[in-house]
Amino acid sequence: MTSTRSAKPPQAVGPAATRTASGVSATRPLEENALLLREGRKIVEALGATFAPLVEVVLHDLTDPDHAIVAIANNLSGRQPGDAVTEMGLARIADPAFPEVIANYANRFPDGRPAKSTSIGLKNSAGEYVAAICLNMDVSMLAAAAASVQQLVNVANAAPAPVRETLAPRRLDDIAPLITEFAARHNTTPPGLTLAQRRDVIRVLEARGLLDLRQAHAEVARTLGVARSTVYTYLSDPKGSS
Repeated sequence: MTSTRSAKPPQAVGPAATRTASGVSATRPLEENALLLREGRKIVEALGATFAPLVEVVLHDLTDPDHAIVAIANNLSGRQPGDAVTEMGLARIADPAFPEVIANYANRFPDGRPAKSTSIGLKNSAGEYVAAICLNMDVSMLAAAAASVQQLVNVANAAPAPVRETLAPRRLDDIAPLITEFAARHNTTPPGLTLAQRRDVIRVLEARGLLDLRQAHAEVARTLGVARSTVYTYLSDPKGSS
């Protein structure tokens, strides 16, 4: 007597059961692609708001090269959603090994304005380029601003001042701390400075215009612990020849 075996029920057919050899759903790349594009829209919107009005931000759908542009912020190039992909996008579509990030390359808008561009390719888990986010900065606007700033700060052609001027405040109370700090750098106190060091600190005070203050010489003498007349000798013989 031969035994009979019940036949296995047929496998369900549909997206949920469509599997690759590795067991991954074949619909997964499509879902990933849609997710990348959806998240890309948020990035374009955020970058556009941050860098307006200088930077155009564009999202390209590389799975539909003839109608690649799906979002554009701060439109500087005149392109519209539904326009075709650029040469950079075509290169990514043709070669998955094409660099994912091309930063700060020279470009140009249709009307001739110079641009600085950055292109970022987005891949799915299969390693296929799905989208690209491109930033195009209008450097002509910045160049004009830079020229104005340069004109403001340019002193190359300015006539020299008749006297050397410092804009720092000059106060009698600054003399003692300056001498004390100078002495500390030489591991000593103001009265302990050598003759050469005293002449050096006098030159520092003179360069800062502090010796032009009333009572300045008396303050220097008090801090160094010398007679006021001695301070005058430092000034009259700055090289220490006597």
